[in-house]
Amino acid sequence: MRILIASSEAVPFAKTGGLADVATGLAKALAAEGHDVCLVIPCHRKFISEDQRGEVIGELNMDMRNFDLRTYICRTTLENSNVEVLLIDQQSFFDRKGLYGSGNSDYPDNAERFILFSRAVIEVAKTVSRPHVIHANDWQTGILPAMVHHERTQGRLAGTGSVLTIHNMAFHGQFPAWQMELTGLPWEYFNWQQLEYYGHLNLLKGGIAVADIVTTVSPTYAREICRPEYGYGLDPLLLKRGDSLVGILNGVDTEVWNPVTDKHLTHHFCADTFETGKPLCKASLQEELGLDVRRDALLFGMVSRLTDQKGLDLISAKADEILRADVQLAFLGTGDPHYENALRDLQARYPGRVSATIGFDEGLAHRIEAGSDAYLMPSRFEPCGLNQQYSLIYGAMPLVHSVGGLEDSVIDASEENIESGIATGIKFTSYHPDAFLEAVWRMVGLYVHRRNVWNQIARTGMSQDLSWNHSAQRYVEVYCRAIDAARS
Repeated sequence: MRILIASSEAVPFAKTGGLADVATGLAKALAAEGHDVCLVIPCHRKFISEDQRGEVIGELNMDMRNFDLRTYICRTTLENSNVEVLLIDQQSFFDRKGLYGSGNSDYPDNAERFILFSRAVIEVAKTVSRPHVIHANDWQTGILPAMVHHERTQGRLAGTGSVLTIHNMAFHGQFPAWQMELTGLPWEYFNWQQLEYYGHLNLLKGGIAVADIVTTVSPTYAREICRPEYGYGLDPLLLKRGDSLVGILNGVDTEVWNPVTDKHLTHHFCADTFETGKPLCKASLQEELGLDVRRDALLFGMVSRLTDQKGLDLISAKADEILRADVQLAFLGTGDPHYENALRDLQARYPGRVSATIGFDEGLAHRIEAGSDAYLMPSRFEPCGLNQQYSLIYGAMPLVHSVGGLEDSVIDASEENIESGIATGIKFTSYHPDAFLEAVWRMVGLYVHRRNVWNQIARTGMSQDLSWNHSAQRYVEVYCRAIDAARS
């Protein structure tokens, strides 16, 4: 099968979040199964070196508001795979310091930027890759299913299926109505059932309405977004999709996230050597972060955007109470200045017990997973989440709020699940500081009083297959359904 995956970011080229990991991980897994995969991304010049761009294989003159924007197509491959990567190089749109904005503000021309990118993807599909299916991701490429549909009505891209994956319903890509003219689509698509939303152009809505199949990044999130509290106004449309809305849990690139081979670690371990290897990683991490090097202290790690959505309000409310126990906290991330300052203050008040690294460091992120005993992920909502899966692989027991992909990927350490040998973490259901604190005390109790059970739970998490293999097979099934729908 020839598959085109369009994404606004992908590792190792440019990344702001999990979308970049997912786009690359899925592409590599599909290629490993023998499929012909083409990954198309913008050429974010500030992040992508000249060597990474590969060779120029084509040129497009994109007409945007009566301006011809010269756009180049560059070709390279993903390292250690057969995935072809095409980079859409439009210098005035994608040679910027940020992928989507500067500071806390989106770029004012994001509609033009990503509509141009989507139009370029269609040209690539017609002239270079000729795919059986085009897979769009989030609002940045949400217009693609409508473009594919229009091409099919014109006798082009005949039989090509379209799939849209929603990674986060909170971001719609909503713009003034006049920007509909930039899409090159007939205005007939600008109606309340497709691209129009309260008088605005809504790119994500258009994709949801028109794609042959819509997917989300976990089964629970697929159900959640059909309810008003998670649907952000589009829940009636999602509910209408019925069985053409499918939840598939993201996988993990186990070539990158693997405690046996991880290049960022000085000590390595697997499930069988967990009890000897993990303490070595913990001691190294404690020393690196300026924490007291103590094996018995329960070390919680967290690598995250520092926002309400990620549960920082719960952590801030209960941090002092948590630190009454023999625990340590290691944070890595950036976000809301209020939370950045709160974590700095916590570190100042608890020297040797709290570390707050404000920023991002890929190597440190790996070492926090490897060195932490437990991992905090009390998100208010979480479409899928990757860090809880990394923590399972690295034997850092996850503590999670039972939403979205956290619900699907972590099995609570109830007595029944412990006895059955299937428990992998601690979960809480009510998004409230007291419920979060109770979950922390459950975890502390296990670590202090039932260390053998703790080790058993950690090894169970490490023994799971969290790679992309199963998820990629599910996507192939979805692609086949989309192609059938396009040809019917």
